[in-house]
Amino acid sequence: MDFKKVSEKFLNRLAINRKYKDRLFQRVFRDKKDLLDLYNAINDTDYDNPDELEITTLEDVVYLSMKNDLSFVVSATMNLYEHQSTFNPNIPIRGFMYFSRLYETYIQNSNLDMYGSVKIKLPSPRFVVFYNGKKGQPDEMMLKLSEMFEESDKESDGGPALECCARMLNINYGHNLKILKKCKRLHDYSYFIAEVNKNIDNGYSLRKAINDSIDICIEKDILRDILEKSRNEVREMLLTEYDEKKQRKMLYRDAKAEGEQIGTLVAKRQAVIEVLEIYGDVPVELHKLIEKEDDLEKLSELLKLAVKSGSVQEFMKNL
Repeated sequence: MDFKKVSEKFLNRLAINRKYKDRLFQRVFRDKKDLLDLYNAINDTDYDNPDELEITTLEDVVYLSMKNDLSFVVSATMNLYEHQSTFNPNIPIRGFMYFSRLYETYIQNSNLDMYGSVKIKLPSPRFVVFYNGKKGQPDEMMLKLSEMFEESDKESDGGPALECCARMLNINYGHNLKILKKCKRLHDYSYFIAEVNKNIDNGYSLRKAINDSIDICIEKDILRDILEKSRNEVREMLLTEYDEKKQRKMLYRDAKAEGEQIGTLVAKRQAVIEVLEIYGDVPVELHKLIEKEDDLEKLSELLKLAVKSGSVQEFMKNL
């Protein structure tokens, strides 16, 4: 069974058919001015021309390429911003794959010749992860791709041939106060999420925790423009985020228990399909190929991949 061939066949015409809307973090920084404020806050810069900021989105990741409008380059950087509520030590490899796609697109759009005799110039990569999970983490830490490589007795003098560094910033309320002070949107987002989590910890239902937090934040002028205009949208975003995380964990737990108990191919196949269906419609051909898979070990790998993926599209890309 060639899953890669099926992935390539349908990837181009598979619309991102997630049942879920954009994450709240993306919604908060949808405006170029707010995104530029965030850039300035974490880089200690003071750029003030949002029109010189070009945005491209790869699923849950924001690509930010910024240049100055004068005759010289002030900041030629390619930035990946990702928000995570669960600590993921494997984020450098994801960043590496995202950057690979971004540079490929950049080279094509800029008509650069990789095979010529003249060295091409590329924007410098910067990868920032905004973390607000409940597991305690320091204000800032660096995660490196090179730390994931297995040790070898025959290491080259130059060290690993590849590297990707993810700068992880803890944006839970009370952390990184200097950065939060410089960027009101980030401060307000951090405060709002802390309010929701506090209400949940106090025993409120998820819906009540969100509604009460929205009321409190509007009263305190925290994200007021978004919460007043898009109250229902924000509520549904958060309900989706919290429910999706819970549902994925439950599906994986139940599927794993069922697979271990029954040990049948049917249970494993169904588990993979059910997890993928959380994200959206599963292409008929992909569905059929999963149903035909008769290798339990392969199905277990597909189940893990489905749980880690954020969409059917991402699942197919990572096959």
